[in-house]
Amino acid sequence: MLQRLGALRGGLGVLGWRRGYLSFRSSHSANQNVEYKPIKKVMVANRGEIAVRVFRACTELGIRTVAVYSEQDRSQVHRQKADESYLIGKGLPPVAAYLHIPDIIKVAKENNIDAIHPGYGFLSERADFAQACADAGVRFIGPSPEVVRQMGDKVEARALAIQAGVPVVPGTNAPISSLKEAEEFAKTYGFPIIFKAAYGGGGRGMRVVKEYEELEENYNRAFSEALAAFGNGSLFVEKFIEKPRHIEVQILGDKYGNVIHLYERDCSIQRRHQKVVEIAPAAQLDPQIRDRLTADAVILARQVGYENAGTVEFLLDKHGKHYFIEVNSRLQVEHTVTEEITDVDLVHAQIRVCEGRSLPELGLRQDKIRINGCAIQCRVTTEDPARGFQPDTGRLEVFRSGEGMGIRLDSASAFQGAVVSPHYDSLLVKVISSGKDLPTAAAKMHRALVEFRIRGVKTNIPFLLNVLSHDQFLYSTVDTQFIDENQNLFNLKPVQNRAQKLLHYLGYVMVNGPTTPIPVKAKPSTTDPVVPTVPLGEPPKGLRYVLLKEGPEGFARAVRNHPGLLLMDTTFRDAHQSLLATRVRTHDLKKIAPFVAHNFSNLYSLENWGGATFDVAMRFLYECPWRRLQELRALIPNVPFQMLLRGANAVGYTNYPDNAVFKFCEVAKENGMDIFRVFDSLNYLPNMLLGMEAAGSAGGVVEAAISYTGDVSDPMRQKYSLDYYLGLAEELVKAGTHILSIKDMAGLLKPEASRVLIGALRDRFPEVPIHVHTHDTAGAGVAAMLACAESGADVVDVAVDSMSGMTSQPSMGAMVACTNGTKLHTGISMDKVFDYSEYWEVARGLYAPFDCTATMKSGNADVYENEIPGGQYTNLHFQAHSMGLGNKFKEVKKAYTEANKLLGDLIKVTPSSKIVGDLAQFMVQNSLTRAEVEERADELSFPLSVVEYLQGLIGIPHGGFPEPLRSKVLKNLPRIEGRPGATLPPLDFEGLEANLKSAWGEEITPEDVMSAAMYPKVFQEYKEFTAQYGPVECLNTRLFLDGPKIAEEIEVELERGKTLHIKALALGNLNKIGQRGVFFELNGQLRTVLVKDTLAMKEMHFHPKALKDVLGQVGAPMPGKVVEVKVKEGQKVEKGQPLCVLSAMKMETVVNSPVAGTVAKLYVNSDSTLEANDLVMEITED
Repeated sequence: MLQRLGALRGGLGVLGWRRGYLSFRSSHSANQNVEYKPIKKVMVANRGEIAVRVFRACTELGIRTVAVYSEQDRSQVHRQKADESYLIGKGLPPVAAYLHIPDIIKVAKENNIDAIHPGYGFLSERADFAQACADAGVRFIGPSPEVVRQMGDKVEARALAIQAGVPVVPGTNAPISSLKEAEEFAKTYGFPIIFKAAYGGGGRGMRVVKEYEELEENYNRAFSEALAAFGNGSLFVEKFIEKPRHIEVQILGDKYGNVIHLYERDCSIQRRHQKVVEIAPAAQLDPQIRDRLTADAVILARQVGYENAGTVEFLLDKHGKHYFIEVNSRLQVEHTVTEEITDVDLVHAQIRVCEGRSLPELGLRQDKIRINGCAIQCRVTTEDPARGFQPDTGRLEVFRSGEGMGIRLDSASAFQGAVVSPHYDSLLVKVISSGKDLPTAAAKMHRALVEFRIRGVKTNIPFLLNVLSHDQFLYSTVDTQFIDENQNLFNLKPVQNRAQKLLHYLGYVMVNGPTTPIPVKAKPSTTDPVVPTVPLGEPPKGLRYVLLKEGPEGFARAVRNHPGLLLMDTTFRDAHQSLLATRVRTHDLKKIAPFVAHNFSNLYSLENWGGATFDVAMRFLYECPWRRLQELRALIPNVPFQMLLRGANAVGYTNYPDNAVFKFCEVAKENGMDIFRVFDSLNYLPNMLLGMEAAGSAGGVVEAAISYTGDVSDPMRQKYSLDYYLGLAEELVKAGTHILSIKDMAGLLKPEASRVLIGALRDRFPEVPIHVHTHDTAGAGVAAMLACAESGADVVDVAVDSMSGMTSQPSMGAMVACTNGTKLHTGISMDKVFDYSEYWEVARGLYAPFDCTATMKSGNADVYENEIPGGQYTNLHFQAHSMGLGNKFKEVKKAYTEANKLLGDLIKVTPSSKIVGDLAQFMVQNSLTRAEVEERADELSFPLSVVEYLQGLIGIPHGGFPEPLRSKVLKNLPRIEGRPGATLPPLDFEGLEANLKSAWGEEITPEDVMSAAMYPKVFQEYKEFTAQYGPVECLNTRLFLDGPKIAEEIEVELERGKTLHIKALALGNLNKIGQRGVFFELNGQLRTVLVKDTLAMKEMHFHPKALKDVLGQVGAPMPGKVVEVKVKEGQKVEKGQPLCVLSAMKMETVVNSPVAGTVAKLYVNSDSTLEANDLVMEITED
């Protein structure tokens, strides 16, 4: 029929088509005075996607379009899609602008508008607006003002339904005007009840009340919401039908009394009474029930003389009985699914009916309307399901939609760069899928949603994907409680968003510099190291093969029986800890790892984990230390790995419950660790024995390490004599150590002392392998290690040449060269050492900002006097220069010596070395001598580490605590006798894991749990950083530290087969909120990120943010406007008490007190506009 009319119009011209059309329709208009008036110009009194939807329909019909917009919507797409656009509501709040009837009518009259389409929401169900249109001579595309009034008044609509014989839910006959009326209704019908806005829908002003205590608060909130959304806060109240299906019938009427239905939609999947997913037709609906629903809808529409599009909504209980809810006298958000299954364009029909066309003329007869397949609509919103669907706002940094066969998208401002404001609805795009049946349509919808890439704001897509995968949704029926009863829908798969997060990181570094603290102002080298050629195939077998085959005891025998000298390479850990502030990244370790596996298979072990590298990986490199271990293990399967275990302190600086140390060793062994070098910073035997037992029970090789200090070759130094070391070794061997180690952390072993100590140990323990670790601070490291080897040591530590010397370990090349051709030969190729060294020489340039040679040009034999450990020597040197004390480093070292004597001449290794260093810095800063400290100890405020040491928190030193210093410092503070961790209760790993999963999702691993157990705050900050900036470990080191240069093109491999192509384009100017735009090209597409300029922001004022870890600081749970503050400063509040009410996207949220206490300070008032996490108030806990 329409095709025929189109042909007439095309062949006869406008005048000829007009005459033909009037002749054709005369048979439909007998005895009725309906004049056909073509519409040439349509205004949409709305915004967003519905405005665009109507504009598209008008364009298809050859009708000119006009948009109206608020001041806040100047950049919105709907005004750009129209042929003309005009500002309304100047100076009014955002929503009020679209409710301002005089402005809208004025624009219509001034611009010769023929008709106004109200869309949905705003004025779409306001009878006074429909009447204002009629009074102005402008057609209203919808029902008559009287019908809009009748249907908009929920109470009158209910009465009309009763007159028509349509069943209704028990409810009030008129809008209630007070809380008392609501109380009386509840007494009569009982709870639960539901408040509904009398002059609007869409879930606004709708609140379910289940018990009397909730009545007043929900009445007030419903009234306030209805008033804000519809300009009228009137409510009516009904008995709440529990667990019904929400079924609505689409109707369409004309000016001739014709009314048809276009079947039903199932809108049962709701939250906060707002529809989330809509389906047409309703799944598994009994045909007889369908017939009753559609018949009642048509009967009611005919009774009121309904014309144009509308929806009759019903509740369907579990017994198949339906109840009329309301009529929405407008186009529904979900009209799209009806269009898909009936092939009827409802907006076209609306406009044609408004022109005066009849339904039969449009080919719309009831017997011609057929259901074809199934359609689903998902409303993609900027809401966060993980936070109770709180609206999110911000800039769409990325927007890429899912498309393809069977997918329709209805959107407006969904594009890259669009700004989602808190002023309007959170709807971003409607996605409609269609297929032959529900599972097919659901599969298409699922595929399309997976294709979406939306970055910059949170969306509900992960939640929608869970709904679409749920068996009840796919194969059964759902009711309005579906979401509430299926909390597993909130087990959301996290969105990776890796590319955009990395752009944010690169942008941050380009604007603000490195995120990790930089000791010296030096730039990373622009030259990347070249990896030497690596043979194809598997690497040769090494000592790890023996370990895996024969266990720790067999491994120890193989080490002891090995001809020649074995080496342990510290390049992967202690060498860079000593020279490069522990900053070497997994990225550079992985690159050289295959070369090491193939060419150094005869190493005793590779030290690559534990000690400071564990927390630094998370704290400064933003890497997972466990992933480093896993990845290196995969690349080096043949060489044993060794880690540093601080006895009862594991890899931390504090005491842990015993089960935490045991669990740590177990998890480390499972992830590929082989040898546990166990030491204690005071050589405190109980602490060491716990670590040894933990490593042994995990199945690891136990290497008990005696920390060395003093000088066994000097008869004048008797505190740490040869007998002391032999006695301690005796205890460790008796305890079952597989390997005996000497840990010379300051490089104090002179060649003669090496011969004395190692010779004596070899004589005493002929069957036990001996391993010696040292530092080369004084420059005598190679000589000392040769002396150790000649005296019976089986293993000595070295670092590759370019990473050796100074505070690091002796040179690998030197040891290999010096032992070649002797009985101590290492079997290592010098050529391979050269290749290995060349890689690290270039790689070291990447870490120029951390290289100790920036301030320290050589080693120094004064270490024999001050006994500062290698890594700490480097750190103190950095600190002295950063504090302007570079010329006084000699004084710092002297103070270290004095501090050591004050504390009783300690074994100095982390954490005891830090204690001595803290006291030394304290003395320098306060210009104190040793004598002055001793004299004034009872009045000085010592560093906390010193106080805790004297309390006994790290163990008991050899020879006991210094007196009277200890008593003067501690006074009445408690003292710990014995092993500090012995009295700690076991760590609740299950509880810790549950808390972590609650905070970070189900992806938490056992390794994550251990990281959190060791370093709770560091792990928290690491997770926050990676959540914000993504997998920065994928970046090369120069990019990580310095970012890309403008116009530089880079590649970043996220994983095998996924590579990002990035080009840095430009840095933008500073905006009014302290941000700069950083422009990139990502995989050929323009991307922009906004980065806060931290330097500029120091000079600008911003609303303070709530600190997450301070319970009494109450932050805004979402962006929005404060509509009510319920407390005052100084007021007492209870936990859970309402503090204030926020409104965002026309939804109100009550902010409750997280604690009981007193309101110390308010940071907001009514009308304050807040961003997420802005500080609302501070509460002092009781």
